[in-house]
Amino acid sequence: MRVAVIGAGGRMGVEACRAIDAADGLELVAAVGRSDAGRTLAEVADLTTARGEIVVASDLDAVIDADVEVAVELTGPATVGTHLVRLLEEDIHAVVGATGWSTEQLERARELASDGQANALLAPNFAIGAVLLMRFAAEAARHLPHVEVIEQHHDRKLDAPSGTALRTAELIDEARRSRPEVPLGDEQYPGARGAEHAGVRVHSVRLPGLVAHQEVVFGGEGQTLTLRHDTIDRSSFMPGIVLACRRVPDLDGLVIGLEHVL
Repeated sequence: MRVAVIGAGGRMGVEACRAIDAADGLELVAAVGRSDAGRTLAEVADLTTARGEIVVASDLDAVIDADVEVAVELTGPATVGTHLVRLLEEDIHAVVGATGWSTEQLERARELASDGQANALLAPNFAIGAVLLMRFAAEAARHLPHVEVIEQHHDRKLDAPSGTALRTAELIDEARRSRPEVPLGDEQYPGARGAEHAGVRVHSVRLPGLVAHQEVVFGGEGQTLTLRHDTIDRSSFMPGIVLACRRVPDLDGLVIGLEHVL
C-alpha cells in the first residue's frame, strides 16, 4: 500500500516516516513538510533505506503525483481541515492525527467520504493506552457522573484543550446517565476552572519536558477515582498509525476514533 506522510518534518511526522518505512505491506512513497521542503528524508528523518532519497515536498500535489493510496496527516489546526478535504476529493484515504478542523470542514469531509471512493479515520490519539483510557472513562462515568479532565502536553502543542481531552469529555457525556451541574467555585480569576466541553471541565497544561499525558478524575460520596495515561515517547503512537493505514480502506466513510479498528 502506497503511503504518504503530511507533516513529515514534525516530531510525530519523523516517527511516522520511520514506522511506515519499517512496516510490512506499507511503502512510503511521498512526504510533505512546508518547513523542510527540498530536503530528503535521510536528512529530515534519518532514514537510511532507499526511502531516505525521497525529497520532502511543500504541498499536497506531490501526494497526488505519487499515486498515493493512504495519506497520514500530522500537521496542525491551520492546515488539517483543508488537507483532509483535498485528500478525499482526490480519492485518497486519510489517516488524521492532527486536530483543529472546523465544523464545516468536517461535514464536507463526511460527505466526500460517504459519496466518494476514499475513507477517513480521524484519531484524537493513536496510543493504545489512551484509547483504553477513554473507554474506561466512559464506563466509569455511568456510575460516577462528576468528573474533570486534566491534560498535559509539550509546550509546542498549538491547540488546547487537546483533541484527546475533548473526545474523552464527549464519550463521558454520552455514557453517563445524568449530567450534574458543574461546580464553578469562586472564579476570581477567569479560566481558573478550565474550559467546559460536553458538560465536563477540561484543564490544559503546556510545559517543556512533557509529551502527552491525561488524567480523568471522578468524584463520588467519600471517594475519588483517577484514571491516567502517560505517553513517555512518541513511539507509542506508531503501532496505531500503522494499523490505521492498513485498515482505513476497509472502513465505511468517515470514522472518528482508533477504537473502531482495534
